[in-house]
Amino acid sequence: MRYRRFGKTNLNLSVFSLGTMRCVTSAEVAGETIRRAVALGVNHLETARGYGNSERYLGKALQGGVGVARSQIYITTKIPPTPDADVMKQQLEASLEHLQLDYVDCLAIHGINTWEHLAWLESPQGFMPAVQQAISAGKIRHLGFSTHGPLELIQRAIATELFEFVNLHYTYFFQRNRPAIDLAHQKDMGVFIISPADKGGMLYTPPPNLVDLCKPFSPLVLNSRFLLDDRRITTLSVGPANPQELDWPLEAVDQDPSLTDLEKRILEQLQTYQAKVLGVDHCRQCYACLPCPEEIHIPEVLRLRNLAVAYGMTEFGQYRYRMFENAGHWFPGSKGNRCTDCGDCLPRCPEQLDIPVLLRDTHRRLNGPERRRLWD
Repeated sequence: MRYRRFGKTNLNLSVFSLGTMRCVTSAEVAGETIRRAVALGVNHLETARGYGNSERYLGKALQGGVGVARSQIYITTKIPPTPDADVMKQQLEASLEHLQLDYVDCLAIHGINTWEHLAWLESPQGFMPAVQQAISAGKIRHLGFSTHGPLELIQRAIATELFEFVNLHYTYFFQRNRPAIDLAHQKDMGVFIISPADKGGMLYTPPPNLVDLCKPFSPLVLNSRFLLDDRRITTLSVGPANPQELDWPLEAVDQDPSLTDLEKRILEQLQTYQAKVLGVDHCRQCYACLPCPEEIHIPEVLRLRNLAVAYGMTEFGQYRYRMFENAGHWFPGSKGNRCTDCGDCLPRCPEQLDIPVLLRDTHRRLNGPERRRLWD
């Protein structure tokens, strides 16, 4: 296992972190998974108030022993923002009780996703006084935030300089948040990548076309290698449901941290192939089409179309597309069939895409039964 400095926290974290959102089958399976991760060199375990029994199962595993001393592992839990300091205080105490700990190494404010959340953060009457009180009492050692929000909001939250680390989405197939990583690095913040295998493209079960394009590497390992090549990134989340799911994603860890010439060439070929297949329908993710009067997240809808058409990532596209209108601020936006042909977006598109046609085509390809977040 390799380890990297987690920004100004000065914690030395393993480049893979165990996310426990899916460790909710039973306390026994969760404990086995945690002990297996630690045995493989993972020293950062992450949970959240919203992950079902995850905090309780992690707490039970820690009390039963995970193979190393408490001082040799780092625990992060996440609590959502709230306009009420008393609610935040109650949530903090509940998390510590479930974890059976006197302190957590890191607390992440879970989901600064909207401008309202940012206002709660910056308000003297918001949740921060309760957090700062807990820090002063030694119950929290380092503070960060997680986000599924737009780039501009992430940058604004980083600029507050209230945080030591950030958890965000960024993968080979979604590079929109690169400027946020740039800014976090300038502020000496740790960078934790959320769900690079699952929401990064369901890379545990890649489609045959993508597998062929990535040979001789697996798409999952290639994506991990792409991320770890960026030394500003500290750690990647791995979210197994059982111990057996740990082995494959950790294949990338024993290799040299820098991309090889062959890996670079394959990544470049993926981009070239996508542009060739999509042709004049290629959305290049400039975001100039926003805002949409119908609140369609046009770039994300068309990104999912890009991946489905170019790489055969239709199952992933359906998985994400069906969350529109069903996941609130965690995945905002209306579906493509809400387009009214108003034409507002057309003159703003530098590629001159026929956006209404592409939105309807995406809906036809990817719509289906509604999806919700796992812990809902």
